[in-house]
Amino acid sequence: MTTGLQPAELGFFVALATNGSLSGAARELGITPAAVSKRLSQMEARLGVPLVNRTTRRMSLTPDGDLLLEHGRRILGEIADLDQMLSASKGQPKGQLRVNATLGFGRLHIAPAISQYVLRYPEVDVQLQLSVKPPPLTEDQFDVCIRFGEPGDTRVIAKKLANNRRLLCASPKYIATHGEPSTPAELVRHNCICIRQGDEAYGTWRLYKDRVDDAGELVKVRGNLTTNDGEIAVNWALDGHGILMRAEWDVERYLDSGRLVQILPQYRTPDADIYAVYPQHQHQSSRVRTLIAFLTQAFERFAQDR
Repeated sequence: MTTGLQPAELGFFVALATNGSLSGAARELGITPAAVSKRLSQMEARLGVPLVNRTTRRMSLTPDGDLLLEHGRRILGEIADLDQMLSASKGQPKGQLRVNATLGFGRLHIAPAISQYVLRYPEVDVQLQLSVKPPPLTEDQFDVCIRFGEPGDTRVIAKKLANNRRLLCASPKYIATHGEPSTPAELVRHNCICIRQGDEAYGTWRLYKDRVDDAGELVKVRGNLTTNDGEIAVNWALDGHGILMRAEWDVERYLDSGRLVQILPQYRTPDADIYAVYPQHQHQSSRVRTLIAFLTQAFERFAQDR
């Protein structure tokens, strides 16, 4: 009887853990949930350790399962890279590429760019996941994460894709009814649309004069509308509910059309430059390199058209 872990089972277990359920893994693998359960039980019997905690409603990985997932993902990525290096078509990346981005920016900009990327590199299988809260950078869940702001974690590599800044804006309807603040301090008397995203300070806005040594002015804002979705917040601003701080990439088309008006343009807000962040062991991956190069070019073209 064969004992121990079989190489072919790495892909199976990674698919199971990534989907988070027997039924999800069954759909991806093209087999029945019963077959997935049987194969998992055979793996656990050969290894002599439980890999998954199963209940009637959900499944979770055991510590041994977490260990297998962590190493399995890395090993599969290395196999794909080795396969590519040994193949005659070194210029054509192939294999799985897991990408994470925020909901609004991912939907509006990353998803269309990936659509064009896979047309150029059809042998790459991209899995794009959008989330409100970015995953921890130290967890090997994704090959590339698209982030706003440069991460301070030195254990990952961050490649700047594009400049970005946040702007304060409101609709002409709101300004006509409530007036327009002339200083940051006046924001406390206005209805401000707040966004809860990631680990950013909620309801606290810092504005700077155009001086390098300016420490900025911190304003605690409030309003009767709050969301964790940037697109919803923009729509609320368009409807005239209040003042919004949002990335220029998300609101510039409305500023150009006049549906939104920039507030306090003489002040600047903290930069939110766009970065591609990836684990250090992925720096030789052609899939990661080509995606980052493609996104950089795509954003350069977009910036030139703005």
